[in-house]
Amino acid sequence: MNSKILILIIFFTTIIKIHSQNSNKYSHSVSITIPEVALLDLESSKDKNLKFDIKAPTEAGSAINISNINYDMWINYSSIVNSSSTSRNVGVQITDGKVADGLQLNIYAWRDVRKGEGQMGKSPTSLLKLTDSEVTNLITGIGSAYTGNGPDKGHRVLYYLTKSNDKEYYSKLNSDQSDILTITYTLTDN
Repeated sequence: MNSKILILIIFFTTIIKIHSQNSNKYSHSVSITIPEVALLDLESSKDKNLKFDIKAPTEAGSAINISNINYDMWINYSSIVNSSSTSRNVGVQITDGKVADGLQLNIYAWRDVRKGEGQMGKSPTSLLKLTDSEVTNLITGIGSAYTGNGPDKGHRVLYYLTKSNDKEYYSKLNSDQSDILTITYTLTDN
């Protein structure tokens, strides 16, 4: 009989161990992947191809009016940075064509209008001269952020065509120097 009791004890101990391996808890892993994002777009409620027509004077002895302004363009961006590059800049440069002698093309970006979220970039404190020789940082310090998509979202851009700082600017004007410029914007890591 002792052997039957011993067998029953072993049997119940085994059943209790098997049953105790199941519990009211279970865990598993969940993988979350955040992509790096660097997207840039220009938006306008009008044509994205700007046209500055300098009007000829209608009265002899008058100068042409060189002051032309356009502020219909908007910069939109989506950015998620990584740990090695914690911010980005929007650079702008003339990549094709040349501003006519005697003229200067300036650019400015207002601060973001807060239709998105995140670490928005900072705007310049004054007009910046556009050149074909170097990239001009128009917006700096963009972190993980998005501006919203479309006109009236992001940073409004001002283009300002004016006479150059050269005292002899008027004598350098030449109608043969009319040109189509390509302005290129780039979202770059710092």
